[in-house]
Amino acid sequence: MIKSDDKNSPLKGLRILYLGSSVTYGSAAGGVSFVEHIAERNGTEYVKEAVSGTTLTEGTGSYIERLRALDAGGKLDLFVCQLSTNDATRGKPLGLPSVTDTPDTSTVCGAIKYIITYVKKTWGCPVMFYTNSYYENENYRAMVDALREISALYGIGVIDLYGDAEFNAISEGQRAVYMADCIHPTEAGYREWWTPKFEECIEEYLGKAGAF
Repeated sequence: MIKSDDKNSPLKGLRILYLGSSVTYGSAAGGVSFVEHIAERNGTEYVKEAVSGTTLTEGTGSYIERLRALDAGGKLDLFVCQLSTNDATRGKPLGLPSVTDTPDTSTVCGAIKYIITYVKKTWGCPVMFYTNSYYENENYRAMVDALREISALYGIGVIDLYGDAEFNAISEGQRAVYMADCIHPTEAGYREWWTPKFEECIEEYLGKAGAF
């Protein structure tokens, strides 16, 4: 695991694009999330495209709409996308995880597949999605299961906080410090709980992909 004082981090100098909603933004932590902590601890550069309340599925302000509006020029070393809890809360249709040439972007699976394909075509960089830590929501559980299937079919990385039993095995006291509610981490939650796991998963995935 990368330490906060590791001056030789393999992530140093990487330019990472983060796409998401309130959890990526850090809405319960003054707008500071794992994005800024990873950059500070490892010397990464980043583009943070995060708008609270937005969804993966296509529509006004959606992930897809904002992704299309980003500058397609320049180099990216990694793309990291949030599996939005907003799609689960609003009951957006799940769709099918199977490979398709024309994904239905009104569904969660279709939006995920579109984003993967768009990023690979536009920037040609490795793609990762991340899930929230575990919380009780059947729609989100189904989304996580589908993401796992898509990851195998499309060759992307997943930071699966939701399904990591060891990661989620924190005390109630820690949870009170780390989470503002069941979805949004506090500043301490990002810094002490989420960021080290992100670093570990990103380093492992990029290492296997031969990025460094």
